[in-house]
Amino acid sequence: MTRYPLRSQLWHFIFAGMALPGNNTRSFLIPSFLYSSSYTSFSSAKILDDPTAPASLSPPTAFSNFMIQAPKEKIQMFSPAYYTACTVGGILSCGLTHTALTPLDLVKCNMQIDPAKYKNISSGFGILFKEQGIRGFFRGWVPTLLGYSAQGAGKMGLYEFFKKNYSDLAGPENASKYKTLIYLAGSASAEAIADVALCPFEAVKVRVQTQPGFARGLSDGLPKLIKSEGVLGLYKGIVPLWGRQIPYTMMKFASFENTVEMIYKHAIPTPKEECSSSLQLGVSFAGGYIAGILCAIVSHPADNLVSFLNNAQGATVGDAVKKLGMWGLFTRGLPLRIVMIGTLTGAQWGIYDSFKVFVGLPTTGGSPPTAQSAK
Repeated sequence: MTRYPLRSQLWHFIFAGMALPGNNTRSFLIPSFLYSSSYTSFSSAKILDDPTAPASLSPPTAFSNFMIQAPKEKIQMFSPAYYTACTVGGILSCGLTHTALTPLDLVKCNMQIDPAKYKNISSGFGILFKEQGIRGFFRGWVPTLLGYSAQGAGKMGLYEFFKKNYSDLAGPENASKYKTLIYLAGSASAEAIADVALCPFEAVKVRVQTQPGFARGLSDGLPKLIKSEGVLGLYKGIVPLWGRQIPYTMMKFASFENTVEMIYKHAIPTPKEECSSSLQLGVSFAGGYIAGILCAIVSHPADNLVSFLNNAQGATVGDAVKKLGMWGLFTRGLPLRIVMIGTLTGAQWGIYDSFKVFVGLPTTGGSPPTAQSAK
């Protein structure tokens, strides 16, 4: 058994390459024709300068001198490659889902900022379509994609890292006994770091979506925001963002882990290890949707604060509370956010666990956190 020290794991987690080991039937994000059983050198002259080379070379022939060794071993649990796989899964699950829900997010933000104009969901979509057309529904999609991809990398990858190491610190007995505390601590630690990457993109996104004419997107919105408020202005909303995202993520992971465990314990008579991959992924989606509803309720007041502060230059939390009121802080835009976050979280867990299954890893949840060392 090989033990990976905490500092060494984190170092490799950050800098690990993207070529993960898997079995020889999986190519992991790289076209299968680029794989070979051994490493060979690349000779561009042979492909580009050989006048006798056939015009219609097949990929295996054309790239025979530029091959990557085919993966032969399964990913070891809790190894650097494992955390890298979880990081890539987080990028896909969070970046793609948030981007797909940009129209809903756009209406939600405008309902929070200007409730007199955007009174409800249907009228909000109608106003946006009338004023900006179909393209207006996806305004701010670039900062959304990049920001939540970066956040997803940290959120998912670091959660797995912290959960494993907090379980090791607690020991096998306490890891099982206080599993929910480990879920909460691991997710809070991961989200606090992930939000540092998200915050600048979120600031630009809110301005682009709620202030017509401010900027077309990230490329012109980011320099404009830095010029008007400085680099620190990009992090003006970091505390409210932590207030929104950390409780959200703690609820997301703790409720998901416990919900999935209860589903396997009480609703499915077959042990998880004997269930088909499709059934396990269905459980992941169901557990994710339930967790998403709870997440939306817990984090909604802070979500209103983030939208308000990023929209109004020089505004404070006190200004937001005064204008929105406590009732508005907790309820404005909540029904739409419940639908949005429920769907979003369910889809995220489905995509994330689908990717884990694709690279040969088990789905998330279904058993207490392990305190065993990496093998």
